[in-house]
Amino acid sequence: MTRRDRGAAAVEMALVLPILLLLVFGIIDFGRMLSTQIKITEAAREGARAATILNTSTAARARVATVLGTTPVTVSVSGGSAPCANAVPGTDATVRVDHSFNFVTPISAIAALLGRGPSPGTVQLSATGVMPCRS
Repeated sequence: MTRRDRGAAAVEMALVLPILLLLVFGIIDFGRMLSTQIKITEAAREGARAATILNTSTAARARVATVLGTTPVTVSVSGGSAPCANAVPGTDATVRVDHSFNFVTPISAIAALLGRGPSPGTVQLSATGVMPCRS
């Protein structure tokens, strides 16, 4: 190794490390976000199913809470307290689940720069479940 090559590896590492860390943190947080989106989609579908079978919005909200566990969400059910009461053919029960996803890695700083979500470091996720009412 010549005297002019000393320190080249440190400079290369200083250039590559931030990009590598950004990639790793992005994979971690976006994987978590995809998993959360899948869970709230399943919860919305299960809530809509409960709304059609039991015909109460309370049952739909309880089913969403059961599927998601302790995840804080906002649940809205179409059709009031009895979504499928006096349902005519073609009537659907619709359940919408909203969730504010929080990043746990420094990716949240980038999300804040992009202006996504209700507060810095969060992204609003939502899913809608639709099931036909029983006649």
